[in-house]
Parts: sequence; C-alpha cells; structure tokens
Amino acid sequence: MFEGLFQPFHLLMVLFLSIFLFIIPTVFYLLTLQKTLARCSEQSRTTSPESVWLMLIPFFNLVYHFILVSAIARSLGNEFARRGIVSEDAEPAKSLGIAMCVLNVCTVIPILGLLCGLAGLVCWILYWVKIADYSGRIAFAFPATPIQGSQPLS
Repeated sequence: MFEGLFQPFHLLMVLFLSIFLFIIPTVFYLLTLQKTLARCSEQSRTTSPESVWLMLIPFFNLVYHFILVSAIARSLGNEFARRGIVSEDAEPAKSLGIAMCVLNVCTVIPILGLLCGLAGLVCWILYWVKIADYSGRIAFAFPATPIQGSQPLS
C-alpha cells in the first residue's frame, strides 16, 4: 500500500509544498511588519524594522512574537500621535496581535491545539490585514509636528 511513497521525488515534493505553504506567506508577513516599522519615524519606533526577521528562529519566535506585537503597537501609537492621526486604540492592533500569539502558543495542547491553530490562523490573517491598513495610513510623508496634548508612549 505504501510502496514507493518515500521516493526522493515524493520527499522533494513535500519539501517544496512545505516551503510554498509556510515559508513564503511568513516572509510576506514579515515584510509587511518591516515596512510598517520603517514607515514610522525613528522617534516613534520602539524596535528596529530589521528585528522582525528574528521571527524566523524556530521556537524563539513563539516568545518573540509577543514582544514584536507589543513593540509594533507602541510604535504605531507613537506615530499616530506624532502625526495627529485619530486611532481607536492607544496601541493599535495590540489586542488582536496578543490573541493571535496566545492562540499560536496553545497549538501545542493536545486536541485543543487544532482548534487553537485554526483560530490562530484567522487571527494572524486579520492582524496582517490590520497592520497593512495602518501601514497604508502612514505611508505618506508628514511634517514632524505633534498634535497638542498628545504624548508618545514609551
């Protein structure tokens, strides 16, 4: 029944499919995060745009994703305050990002992990879209004069 299943060609196809399904979307996600941070002024950033690539380190990324989501939320909040852009949150997309991180960590729980993985995937897509939207809001140059009474987050 399983004769010839593990031929080199089949293993190569599985490897190619894995790269296509997991690594390519991850690279585009990280590029979106990097672009968003790069569009924030240096005074507003709480982490460097290049730091997003630390997410490619296996297992470390489970913890670092929490740190990165918080840093991006603070950076966006600072940038919105600097530009006078009205936002519903002081730290945009942080709650959705943290929910995504928690669900991704919970995928290691037997049985419940599958449900958490699916919910985490949905949250990941929603977070990605939301960050891309925020990145679009700050895509254009703006004078560096903060609005009166607004304080950047540290």
